[in-house]
This record gives sequence, structure tokens and C-alpha cells, in this order.
Amino acid sequence: MRVLLDECVPKRLRDDLSPHVVRTVPEMGWTGIKNGQLLQLATSQFDCFLTVDRNLQFQQNVGNLPLAVLVVAARDNRVETLRSILPRVNEALATIVPGELRIVSV
Repeated sequence: MRVLLDECVPKRLRDDLSPHVVRTVPEMGWTGIKNGQLLQLATSQFDCFLTVDRNLQFQQNVGNLPLAVLVVAARDNRVETLRSILPRVNEALATIVPGELRIVSV
């Protein structure tokens, strides 16, 4: 699966998400782009958008996009915190489908 990590997700997590192909918003040159436009850009090159932005689900209608959105609901976005739930994130990535917004929480 081709995964785009939002700006708020530490890029050091990319190696923990193998075998997925993972890129970051800054790597794509999309830093500072608002969520709506960012999701539109991501649809052409990615299968899933991974974020820790819990408000995304209330701001965007992802059901019409050919892109899955995975929201990681953790107490903070520190690498150590997020690594503790990576097994559940990887399970979600294995089964999430386009147009689905799924929340993985601690």
C-alpha cells in the first residue's frame, strides 16, 4: 500500500510501516497545504493518508475519495507514543479500503 504521512506524523515512523511504501507530506513538496486540497493531491499517488489529526473526520468528507484515511488517536504525536500502537496501525493498513475513514486509538 502507498501511504502518505501527514505533516503532524513523525517521519521516523516510516520504517515501522514496512512493507508499505511510505512518503511524507514534506517529501512530496506539499507542506502547508490545507487538508481538503492535500487529500485531493494524495488521491493520484497514494492509497492511504495517515494522520493524527482527529478533527479531519469532522472537516472532510472522505467517502467520495478513492483514498483511505487512517486517523491515529493518541495522547500525543511523539514517536514513542505512536510506536506503541503500530501493530494496530499495521493491521488497519492491511484491511482499510478506499473511501473509508478509520480511527485507531490507544
